Amino acid sequence: MNWFLRYVFTAIMYSVVLTVIIAGFTFAAFIDEWTIIIEKKMEDFPFLLILFAIPIVAGGVAGIVIGFYWKQRVHYVEKQMEEIIKGQKLSFELETPKDLESIQRYLEQIQNKIRIQTEHAQRLATERAEEREKSLQEIVVQERNRLARELHDSVSQQLFAASMMMSTITETNPPKNETIKKQLLMVEKMIQQSQLEMRALLLHLRPVALKGKSLQEGTKELLLELTQKVPMKIDWNIEAFSVDKGVEDQLFRILQEALSNTLRHAKANALHVMLVERDGNIILRATDDGIGFDMEKLKTGSYGLQNMRERAYEVGGSYKVVSLPKQGTRIEVKVPNLGREENKND
Repeated sequence: MNWFLRYVFTAIMYSVVLTVIIAGFTFAAFIDEWTIIIEKKMEDFPFLLILFAIPIVAGGVAGIVIGFYWKQRVHYVEKQMEEIIKGQKLSFELETPKDLESIQRYLEQIQNKIRIQTEHAQRLATERAEEREKSLQEIVVQERNRLARELHDSVSQQLFAASMMMSTITETNPPKNETIKKQLLMVEKMIQQSQLEMRALLLHLRPVALKGKSLQEGTKELLLELTQKVPMKIDWNIEAFSVDKGVEDQLFRILQEALSNTLRHAKANALHVMLVERDGNIILRATDDGIGFDMEKLKTGSYGLQNMRERAYEVGGSYKVVSLPKQGTRIEVKVPNLGREENKND
């Protein structure tokens, strides 16, 4: 039963019970013949009907008034709780009812506690990201150097030797058979092309000074690289804003996971990525037009979605995925940008 109707029903029941008790004592004390009451009429209406109709109407009116009164207050609390869940600041557009001032104070304390915990989680994430970046930077440089040396000393040298041998064969002792001659020239060109690709690979593996990039720069580079490698229409809307390093790291990894899922499972023709700041929140959204999936049948143990959810929660954000079969998938992460507010306060 709706709680509003419950108030009305309860008020009516209390009125009827109270009426029965008072009428019972009154009739027992002053009236000997109950048949008189039963047969008594007022304006052609039985007296007992009027006797019970009045408290029912009065109780209904009282229940409606009380129900409306509490409905307003419950709605006020629900609105404040919804703002807390969404990570928004409590609004004071309406004056707080006096009987809800204590609840308002408790809600503010809850929001402050959540804010402090979110700041702490983001600070820890930033520290871990910085430590991880330093250690990974050293490991990546060492591994790139090792691969570059091994490729140069083995594969590159062998390709160079093969190229020299083919040049010698085609120049000093060319075969008389034109078919064999063309095949040798094709092999020589293939070796030369392999040499060019190996030089490009070695150039890519050469150690360079790794410079820190912003979330926007890393996202644009990732999407530009993706457009060159996959037959998919990719567009994006990326705005400029500043955010803590830990949040940047987690959002970028979430985007990588989302793109990986799209490439492996979605079979999409188009992908749109949005990275903006709205109302103090960083919003990352990836939308594709792929085959989608039935969310009710989705296994709760899906590693990719669970990983994105955990990364979003780690920095105090929210995570939402919406998908329908044959209608694509949308993944959205919203994280409060507390670092910006701290910079303003400073």
